[in-house]
Amino acid sequence: MQQNSTHSNDGPYAIELNDLRKTYKAGKKSPEKEALKGINLTIEKGSMFALLGPNGAGKSTLINILAGLVIKTSGTARIWNYSIDTDQRMAKSAIGIVPQELNLDAFFTPRALLEIQAGLYGVPQKERRTAELLDAVGLTKQANSYARTLSGGMRRRLMVAKAMVHTPPVLVLDEPTAGVDVELRRALWDYVRELNRRGTTVLLTTHYLEEAEELCDRIAIINRGQLVANEPKSQLLKRLDSKELHITVDKDVIDIPVTLLQYNCTISEPRKLCLRYPPSGATAGQVIDAVQKAGLGIVDVSSKEADLEDIFLQLTSSKAAA
Repeated sequence: MQQNSTHSNDGPYAIELNDLRKTYKAGKKSPEKEALKGINLTIEKGSMFALLGPNGAGKSTLINILAGLVIKTSGTARIWNYSIDTDQRMAKSAIGIVPQELNLDAFFTPRALLEIQAGLYGVPQKERRTAELLDAVGLTKQANSYARTLSGGMRRRLMVAKAMVHTPPVLVLDEPTAGVDVELRRALWDYVRELNRRGTTVLLTTHYLEEAEELCDRIAIINRGQLVANEPKSQLLKRLDSKELHITVDKDVIDIPVTLLQYNCTISEPRKLCLRYPPSGATAGQVIDAVQKAGLGIVDVSSKEADLEDIFLQLTSSKAAA
C-alpha cells in the first residue's frame, strides 16, 4: 500500500510529543485530575510501537488528544511533523484511530460505512479502496449486511478498515482485540503486520502483554500520567535480571540443601525445586551443578525467563510509583 503523497512531510518521527500535559478541571463530584504530567515521546516512522499502562494511566487521554477529541492543557504534539495546533487538518489526515468503543451505525452496511468515511476525509471516488479494505479485514461476504448483524470480532475489524480509508501513514490501535476470539485476533494482527511492512507506523495500546511482546519493536509504559519506561523491547526485557529453573529430582526433599540457598531455592512439591538467580551473575550450568553436588539426581529441568508482564507489574506497582 503506497503512502499518500500528501503525507510525505519531512522529519524522522511519526508522532512527537513535548511536555504534553492535560488537567481535567474539578467537577461537582470529582476533584481536579492531572491525567498527563509532561509526556515527552517520539515514535519513529515505520515502527510498531506499544504504549502500555494500567487503567487510568493516561493512555486514552493521550490518544484522544491526538485524535482531536480532547484539548491538551499545554505542551506540543506533532503527527507526521504536522502540529495539532497550527496544522490541524493535515495532522488529522495523517492519522487513523481505532478506538476501544465500537461506534458503528447499526443501520449501515460495511460498504456504506467505508464510503461515507472516505467522503468525510475528502477521498475522491476513483481513489477509494472500499473493496480492497473489506477484503483485507475479511468482510467481503458481509459487505452489504447491516452492521448490527455483525459479530463483535467483525465489527472490530470493520473499525480497522474504517480507520484506513484515507491511507493514513499512522495507525493507532486502542485495545483493538478486546473481545475478539483468538483466531480473529491472529487474522487482525496479520493484517496490521502487513500494513507495517508496507510503511504504516503502528501505535498499539493493549492489555494483552504477550501481543506487545510479540508484535512491537519498542515499548513505552505510562503510569499515573508519566512515562516510566520507553525502550527497545530487547532492552526493556533485560531490566529484570531474573531467571527461574524448575528442577525435578530423584528423591523427596524435606530441607533445602545449604548449597542451594544462594539460588533462593523453594520446594513446590517433595521432588520439585524452584531456583531463582540473576543470569548476569550465574549460569544454568552452575545452578544444575550445585543441585547435583547436593546429592540430588536430576530427572527434568525447565526454565522461565522474566517477561514483559513481570516488568510491567514492577514498574506500575504502587511502590514503584510512589
